[in-house]
Amino acid sequence: MKLSRKQNTRRRHQRIRRKVTGTAACPRLAVYRSNQNIYAQVIDDAAQHTLVASSTLDAELRQALSPGSNQTAAAAVGKQVAERAIAAGIKQVVFDRGGKLYHGRVKALADAAREAGLEF
Repeated sequence: MKLSRKQNTRRRHQRIRRKVTGTAACPRLAVYRSNQNIYAQVIDDAAQHTLVASSTLDAELRQALSPGSNQTAAAAVGKQVAERAIAAGIKQVVFDRGGKLYHGRVKALADAAREAGLEF
């Protein structure tokens, strides 16, 4: 039986989440990519609490970026979430690509977060 793209993504994400969990010492950087936007959250799974978040819908980024989701926007979100995490005292995270391939916008976000100081 052939699975749809959405089902394949969901299966990949479940496989990733079996191995990747965030703790208070090393939270999870979760990325969600839609067609129009990209979202990033730093999550403590033990406490079930989002510590910091950023997306292309943030007022600061919306004014600075042109409409549409692209690698430039993803990089800006990665930089912003890393800055917010470091301000909250978080330096080390585990990366959760949300079942998406590590390519394009997801990779741009991860690279920008690393350049801004997050370690993963």
